Amino acid sequence: MKTSSKLTGLVAAAHTPFNRDHSLNLAVVEKQAAHFLKNKVTVAFIGGSTGESHSLATDERRQLAQRWLEVVRGTELRVIVHVGSNSLTDAAGLAAHAQKHGAIGIASLAPSYFKPKSVADLVSCCASIAANAPKTPFYFYDIPVLTGVNLSMPDFLAQGRKKIPNLAGIKWTNADLYSYQLCQHVPGNFDLPWGNDEYLLAALALGAVGAVGSTYCFAAPIYHRLMAAFAAGDLATARKEQFRSCQLVQTLASYGYMGAAKATLKMLGIEVGPARLPNANLTVAQAKELRARLESLGFFDWIKM
Repeated sequence: MKTSSKLTGLVAAAHTPFNRDHSLNLAVVEKQAAHFLKNKVTVAFIGGSTGESHSLATDERRQLAQRWLEVVRGTELRVIVHVGSNSLTDAAGLAAHAQKHGAIGIASLAPSYFKPKSVADLVSCCASIAANAPKTPFYFYDIPVLTGVNLSMPDFLAQGRKKIPNLAGIKWTNADLYSYQLCQHVPGNFDLPWGNDEYLLAALALGAVGAVGSTYCFAAPIYHRLMAAFAAGDLATARKEQFRSCQLVQTLASYGYMGAAKATLKMLGIEVGPARLPNANLTVAQAKELRARLESLGFFDWIKM
């Protein structure tokens, strides 16, 4: 069993909203969902890296998923739930929970403390998770810069399609464009949504049709224009929009990306609260400086629909 269609367009990797005391603030989810729909983003990826999943307790992750899936019911917005954990037992439970409450897909990072040493071991880990949500498309979430697991993705797909019936593809947050191309030719027509916002254009040129990213939470119009320009063969405009993305990411990263991204959402009226440690937050002075830098770039004009 595989997903019947590939993810297309933008998938927003949603932030997990917290109160000032860093407890979950699930009341904000409704506002996040409305903001996505307003910006023509119809799929949310929750509880991933942007969602600070490894800083959440397992029960908090269940609460977060359930709230998102309740909020989007009856709307155009659909939800993919990241369920990965260093505990495969926890991951399996989160997968079953996501399927029960109506997620259109699940994804999992590799275990990153005790790491799988081979593709076969990684496939076994993923199979043990995916089996608990057999009716839900499963994506391996490849992000070696954070997990430290850097194995052959073409081999993963080739082996995984034999052992994971609901393997849909890979959420690709990896700089390896060479392997990305190879994966497109592994039998199975796998879905390979792109996960590096700052060079989406390169992936489009190599056949990407969908993208999962954090900046789509607050800068989706930039990428809508980029994708439309690429589809029309207008590379000059596509490159212009991609460079805006680069400038945005570079600016946010200079303060510590997670805290700066959450501060940017606050500027747009979406108060998702602070980041949890070990991610840091901006001081009042830094937030003021960030706003001035974003204004100087033209960011607030860039994101007008």
